[in-house]
Amino acid sequence: MDRAPVNRASLDRPWTDRAWPAPADPRGAALLREDVAELWREHGLDAALLRAAGVAPLLDMLGGNSPYLAGLARRDPVPFARLLAEGPDRAMGAVLDSLAALSPRDARADIAATMRAAKRQAALAIALADIGGVWTLEQVTLALSRLAESALEAAVRHLLRAAHDTGQIVLPDPRHPARGSGFVVLAMGKLGARELNYSSDIDLIVLYDPACHAGHEDLRRIFVRMTSDLVGLMEARDADGYVFRTDLRLRPDPSATPPAISFPAAITYYESLGQTWERAAMTKARPVAGDVTAGRRFLRAIAPFVWRRHLDFAVIDDLHDMKARIDRHRNAGHAGLSRLGERTVHDPRLARDWLMGHDLKLGQGGIREVEFVAQALQLVWGGRRPELRDPTTLGALRRLVRAGVLDRPRGDSLARTYRMLRRAEHRLQMQADHQTHKLPATREAFDAFAVFMAEENGRALAGTMLPIMRDSRRIFEGQFAEPGGAGRSVDPDAEDLAEHLRAAGFAEADIADAVSLLQRWSGNRLRALRSDRARNLLRRLLPEILARFGARRDPLTCLRRFDAMLARQWAGVQFLTLLDRNPALIDRIATILDGSPFLADHLAETPAALDGLLGADQDGAADIPAAGLVRQHLAQAASTEQVLPILRGLVRGEEFRLSCARLEHRIGVDAASRARTELADAVMRGLLARVTAEHVRRYGRVPGGAMAVVALGKAGSREMMLGSDLDLMLVFDHPDDVTDSVVDAPAPGRSYNGAGDGSADGGLAPRSVPAGQYFVRLAHGFIGALTAPGPEGPLYEVDMRLRPSGSKGPVALSLGAFRRYHAESAWTWERMALTRARVVAGPPALVRALRGAIGAALDGRRGATRAAILEDARAMRERVARELPPQGPWDIRHRAGGLMDVEFIAQALQLVAGDAAARDPNTRKALRRLVRQGMLDRGTGRMLEEADRAWRSVQSMLRILFGTALPADPAAAMPAATREILLREMGATTIAEALQQMEARAGAVRAAFTRLVGPVGE
Repeated sequence: MDRAPVNRASLDRPWTDRAWPAPADPRGAALLREDVAELWREHGLDAALLRAAGVAPLLDMLGGNSPYLAGLARRDPVPFARLLAEGPDRAMGAVLDSLAALSPRDARADIAATMRAAKRQAALAIALADIGGVWTLEQVTLALSRLAESALEAAVRHLLRAAHDTGQIVLPDPRHPARGSGFVVLAMGKLGARELNYSSDIDLIVLYDPACHAGHEDLRRIFVRMTSDLVGLMEARDADGYVFRTDLRLRPDPSATPPAISFPAAITYYESLGQTWERAAMTKARPVAGDVTAGRRFLRAIAPFVWRRHLDFAVIDDLHDMKARIDRHRNAGHAGLSRLGERTVHDPRLARDWLMGHDLKLGQGGIREVEFVAQALQLVWGGRRPELRDPTTLGALRRLVRAGVLDRPRGDSLARTYRMLRRAEHRLQMQADHQTHKLPATREAFDAFAVFMAEENGRALAGTMLPIMRDSRRIFEGQFAEPGGAGRSVDPDAEDLAEHLRAAGFAEADIADAVSLLQRWSGNRLRALRSDRARNLLRRLLPEILARFGARRDPLTCLRRFDAMLARQWAGVQFLTLLDRNPALIDRIATILDGSPFLADHLAETPAALDGLLGADQDGAADIPAAGLVRQHLAQAASTEQVLPILRGLVRGEEFRLSCARLEHRIGVDAASRARTELADAVMRGLLARVTAEHVRRYGRVPGGAMAVVALGKAGSREMMLGSDLDLMLVFDHPDDVTDSVVDAPAPGRSYNGAGDGSADGGLAPRSVPAGQYFVRLAHGFIGALTAPGPEGPLYEVDMRLRPSGSKGPVALSLGAFRRYHAESAWTWERMALTRARVVAGPPALVRALRGAIGAALDGRRGATRAAILEDARAMRERVARELPPQGPWDIRHRAGGLMDVEFIAQALQLVAGDAAARDPNTRKALRRLVRQGMLDRGTGRMLEEADRAWRSVQSMLRILFGTALPADPAAAMPAATREILLREMGATTIAEALQQMEARAGAVRAAFTRLVGPVGE
């Protein structure tokens, strides 16, 4: 055990020299002193130990407060003497060493006796370290947990080896029985979180993987019997005591399943029938004995059940209902804690009387409420934010506070309550080794317990505890209470519904249609509203929904689009609870429904996109960047296949969040473009690493070889907007003398037989392939991951036509081929596209080499004169104008003087300059560099830069309002609210004024194009 911090003075005095609690029972204290003195004489122990500072009060504390601990001291005087001499750290180390020294082939009786002795000796050492303040709470609970884990490990090793020796199973490595056995013990609850309490039982789930014993027909019977023997070893009582009480009831459907369950059966259960309380339980699950690797594989398999991709605030209500059932059916103590007046809380007598008989675990203000707050917030947010996942209660609270999900005052209050109650819980259980959580029910017993807690009497203890518990209860109620409280509600079928609509601001002409629509929401007409819970939520939310919609330009349209959202919901409770817990979302939804037909349709088709609106600040910035979430999920994923659905949800949610922030004018086009590009970069970097790792398992490695990803177009220039695809080029390199991939030999004992090793290749043996084929397959795997379809569509659409030779060329080309092509064959338009090239992923050495090759391709080529470059650029622009004529003034990219003209000027002049100092993939930055290099005059450069930003701003807003396919005449198709949003973006008051501004800007840009590049025939 790690030692608690000590100061230098403490090193000069024995560890027993502490302020031990006084004895509540002086007679018991005297008897223990007498007995210990006699035992010392009988065993010839060092009498000086009993005279050391603090030992006499320590003995008085044991004898006068805890019959159980006093009995342990009497039962094992020699280990007790060693504990007094060496301290709890050394004593605990010796206990764990004794368990680790057990051989799997030792006699079962010897193993049982060693385990029981270890439990007795550890129980006394841990108790004294706790009572004396030698260890922190975390150290105490960790020591208890390590004791349980070590005992379970020893027992399982023995049982597996015994089964192997008797021919029941064949172990892959009999010297290490657990390794590859497929039999695993999952610790749940407090043991899973390493926060076991003093007299806790241990919650376990026992699983086995049939794939590890292919063809074994009797496996279930063997592992069920093994589980029964394990329970017997742990909890059977004899003259030596017991180890730990064991509870297997957290397994799937315990009334109908055997004690040991196969992986496939358990996974099927959780995927199809798992409940919220089981999700909460699994947040603490941890393999502790047996085949730990298999246990981790199982937990990865059910991770999507535990950690949902989308925010699910309904879990809060589920856990609240669970706590309410506990309150109803368990005698957990008094109710009404949060409503106690100051007189009761601060009057020590009244406080003591209120607390007598109260359950510190299940009662109001108790441990379970703190745990529920931490677990509920983790389940809501942890699927999207892996950094919030922590099985320990105190650790989870710290993470939630750090992430801003829980404010610091509430987090600190809950942590203070938890520490206080766990300390009291331990003292209660130390008295007689009973698994109790209830405070004494009589004044006399309460006073005695208070003395054990180092308080003067029960009144003093209660005066400290009750105010802290009341604060905790209020936080719990605030977290789990219905946000709308008992306030007003509106029934969609109410007779006075029309009056509610008028009061909300609906126009008289729209009321009849609104009433007709709302009446659809009563009864069972909508799938989302067929449960009583969903209908109750809707009635509570309806006043706010109508008020927010009524304040918009077109309330009826908002209502119709919201109805479309409801109609597509499979589970209305989750959606409505999301609104109930986050009422500000209603206003943001109203903005979308009123102003953007495209986003409104997207929201109706993909309601989970609302997740992207949560956790953003007033500037539109997410509380944690989506790119960071991508990296976290990729780091934890077991395979590409597993992580792709998560990434799709993240990308869609971030796209929606950024679009809404733009719609509400909370961020500008440049900030949104950077955020979209950073997200795409993170996805590409992470997927390249993940796909490459899986590729290596299939085909080995190409020594010295690697592949890099080059982004071009909007992705390369960091100017991505809604609907932007990824223009990519994939380049690989390897030494000339390496012709094939190299496959490593399997590790000793490893075979490629598909027996559940969790690899993406299904356990097939890797095979060598030619180097060129190796990288082409890797490229296809990478592009396939980006474009694999899902319910939300692919991650990104990918366009590779900008690579050398376009769609006719290989999907990946070598670095040498790239250099040769651009030295000998590249067209001017290909080199123009290359000005926006940016290497986004790949090993550092290849990234540097590829950047150098791109620079060399752009630095100039024999025969590429200024006139030739400009004529090629002019001709290309003229060809585009002829083949893709603009569809009207709102065709921002293709119109004369539009965005394409600005980009062509920047790209052509960068080629003419032939100097890295004049280049940048970003158009705006490139224009600035061209001005500094004398390629543009300052006035023209400023005008083009302003035009670039203005055109991108309008184009991105049009996409947000209408999607990538604009109507023939957007101005005519704009509702009033949509028109206001667009005009605000453009800084105009009318459509006519906006068109006039665009004509003036386009004229200036086209004039600059004609002057700098050449005239374009219309």
